[in-house]
Amino acid sequence: MTSHQTTQTMKPATAAKKLGVYLEATPAEFQEGVVSRAELTALQADPPEWLQELRRNGPHPRPVVAAKLGVSIAGLARGGVTEALTTEQIEALKTENPAWLRRERSTQADVRKESVRIKEKNAERSAKRS
Repeated sequence: MTSHQTTQTMKPATAAKKLGVYLEATPAEFQEGVVSRAELTALQADPPEWLQELRRNGPHPRPVVAAKLGVSIAGLARGGVTEALTTEQIEALKTENPAWLRRERSTQADVRKESVRIKEKNAERSAKRS
């Protein structure tokens, strides 16, 4: 029996997510094709100018916007941010620092503290069992 290796491919949306870019802002040929694992690896290792530009200036997808603002994706939605934002728009929001952003950053900080507390508590339990 002979086995032939098929090339694993992904939809452009999946590749865009893995690259951390907003699909609608990518070139048409990227949006309309399929991306192989090898192509994705090549894009990550040696990003073409369009990819560098998108990563630098956006528009950025919501997970990237949320990370740059230090809030959750749900926090973005509560703040009324539902669209992709450019780096310039993100910087403007940081400068403006509206009440919703301060509130969501505080919430996010509390969530992180609680995660650390739970992790430490679980580590203590594990240590006591050993």
